[in-house]
Amino acid sequence: RLQVYVVDDGSANVGAVAAVHASYAYDPRFTIILLPSNVGKRKAQIAAIRRSFGDLVLNVDSDTEIDSDVVSKLVRKMQDPAVGAAMGQLKASNRNDSWLTRLIDMEYWLACNEERAAQTRFGAVMCCCGPCAMYRRSALLLLLEQYETQFFRGKPSDFGEDRHLTILMLKAGFRTEYVPDAIAATVVPDTLLPYLRQQLRWARSTYRDTLLGLHLLPSLDRYLTLDVVGQNLGPLLLAISSIAALAQLALTGTVPWWTGLTIVAMTLIRCSVAALRAGELRFLGFSLHTPINIFLLLPMKAYALCTLSNSDWLSR
Repeated sequence: RLQVYVVDDGSANVGAVAAVHASYAYDPRFTIILLPSNVGKRKAQIAAIRRSFGDLVLNVDSDTEIDSDVVSKLVRKMQDPAVGAAMGQLKASNRNDSWLTRLIDMEYWLACNEERAAQTRFGAVMCCCGPCAMYRRSALLLLLEQYETQFFRGKPSDFGEDRHLTILMLKAGFRTEYVPDAIAATVVPDTLLPYLRQQLRWARSTYRDTLLGLHLLPSLDRYLTLDVVGQNLGPLLLAISSIAALAQLALTGTVPWWTGLTIVAMTLIRCSVAALRAGELRFLGFSLHTPINIFLLLPMKAYALCTLSNSDWLSR
């Protein structure tokens, strides 16, 4: 049995969507929850969870469409009582809108089918992404107070809810899984500035919850320690290499060819492996993401690390 909870998080144009709410008013499967003011995704989730019943809760973001078989495929994974959460594979629904949306769609494929796929082999996906993630309701109720009252340096933490809830699940002893054939399509930024704002928010939440997750790593497989350390040290080492190369260029006027050659070689190897595994030549084009990563995302991540206390959503 399915029960759908639609949470309107204090929309300013509630009159414009009243007709949509009214069209579902007499359908017993739907419950419309109107929050009096905008309180953010986390509290909107909690409002629905507390109203809900049943064994499982599927979170779907408002800009996401799920395939018709997503629920059954995630439920199949959740039949194991040791599993506390499971996520589906994310794709960009607006992939063809711009060069950036094409890159982000490939980035999502890599994040799901490399990172999450590897982590699920050890029962510990480190972040069940919000657009399509199913949770065991009994586990949610155990963790709800911790989830609702997360603070960072004395301030309420209003973003990074997906990663934080996943970490809480793992700390409570539950497995978290990835289901590659449960497909969800979500809208991604189609221009550079909104993308960088999104990545800045995500970087801050990643750093915050990585600190929380460090205490968890000794209880998990050693591969996951390597994975977490690599994800955090890798960008740092790349940044140091890039700064060293630029410093050499500025001081000596010579181009450090070996640094550039190494970065190019690593990029081509990674993209070629992805193209082979996905069976799509378009993944060779993901090479274009490397200059974005080096010249935009790495400085942005350094800024995120220096401004961890900032909880602005940045995309409102």
